[in-house]
Amino acid sequence: MTKTKTALLTEYASSTAFAALPEAVIDRTKKVIFDEIACAYFGRRSAAGDLSARYARDASGAAGGEARIYGTRLSVSAPFAALANGTAGHGEEVDGAHVVGGHPGASIVHAAMAMAERQRTTGAELINAVALGYDVGIRIVAACGGKFVVRDTHHITSDSFYTFGATAAASRLLGLDAPRTAHALALASFQTNGLYALYSEKRHISKSFCNGQYAFAGVSAAIMSMTGLEGNEDIMGSSQGLLTAWGAEGKAEELVRAFGTEFSILGANFKFFNAGYPIHTPVEAAMTLIAEHGLSGDDIAAVTVGMAENTRRVVDGRAMHNICVQDMVSASIATGGLEILDQPFPAILREPAYQRLRACIEVEVDPEIQRDLPDGRGARVTITTTDGRTLSKRVDHPRGHSRRGEVSWDDLAEKWTRSLPNCDVATALTVARTMESLDDVTTLAKAFAGEMV
Repeated sequence: MTKTKTALLTEYASSTAFAALPEAVIDRTKKVIFDEIACAYFGRRSAAGDLSARYARDASGAAGGEARIYGTRLSVSAPFAALANGTAGHGEEVDGAHVVGGHPGASIVHAAMAMAERQRTTGAELINAVALGYDVGIRIVAACGGKFVVRDTHHITSDSFYTFGATAAASRLLGLDAPRTAHALALASFQTNGLYALYSEKRHISKSFCNGQYAFAGVSAAIMSMTGLEGNEDIMGSSQGLLTAWGAEGKAEELVRAFGTEFSILGANFKFFNAGYPIHTPVEAAMTLIAEHGLSGDDIAAVTVGMAENTRRVVDGRAMHNICVQDMVSASIATGGLEILDQPFPAILREPAYQRLRACIEVEVDPEIQRDLPDGRGARVTITTTDGRTLSKRVDHPRGHSRRGEVSWDDLAEKWTRSLPNCDVATALTVARTMESLDDVTTLAKAFAGEMV
């Protein structure tokens, strides 16, 4: 009898082990976990981060104490910790992205970390669970045709599929067998929704909250299944299941392809300032031209940003400043460059230098980038100067992108040491680098909070 797609997926998921992970996968996974926890601490200052912590505190009630809400002194039930930390993790748009698209870490890492704290698992178990969560979540997005097909065909954000990666990670940490993991995936399916209309909000609140909700769904579904609740045993491949609803023609095998030999977390990317990922290459290109040619804002008569069509539609003229390419390029030039701690909006909107630059930026589809990187994050910036020169710079992959080269632990130390003044970043880095040796993963949470003795 042929096994169902869900059976193939869950048999793999329930049997994974840290010992089978290659060293490169272990190292990348540790970096992703460290970076995503740091993002949650940092994002607690955002409106979404603050509101989600309040909500988790009030909603969790007496069932608290299982896992921390980062950046607070609160411990709540694991599902609500995952919700609050996943929301804060995406709150400032500095959390990691992926070559397939979206923000898997904000959901998968915080679901896994909350469950790991609840279960007091080892660091090795946490690493294995996060790597597994990426393998499941990324494959589901690929089986549905990728981020842009999901957006344009079904009008939903592909991040909603990372619910299933979060569920797989949480289920593995609970030690669920394949049938129980299958039930957990089904139980997660009705807890998540991601209509792409959420990107039209102005304050980045619901966009962040969705990532937290996906983490919440993953943790709660795993606990539901452990308790005995059930769902469709083939939620992926049944006649009215996920692949029928959203799967792309000819892509079904992506769901289970190369498990155990190709690890999706190796496509995880890191950000080094707060903005939607397609904005990073235009900002880098613009600031490189300014540095190379000794320009000031007053020397600039016009700026043209060329991108692929898919990425242009993500960031062209958006209401949220940090996912609007015109706003972020203008702010970066006007301020001489943005760092993680900078919060230029809304104050910069009143500054004449910003207003002039913002008015002279145009965004268009670049034919060469469209040909070479149709679903990538590349951009070409062309600056016309007031003395008539035309200067151009193309950047295919932003800093932190997996196709540009490995991000080092020193890079992450540089990113976070000055950006998290209320955390013990040095100790957290030391613990994270040897995470596989931890007997209790709460040691990592204590390190970030400055509670190490």
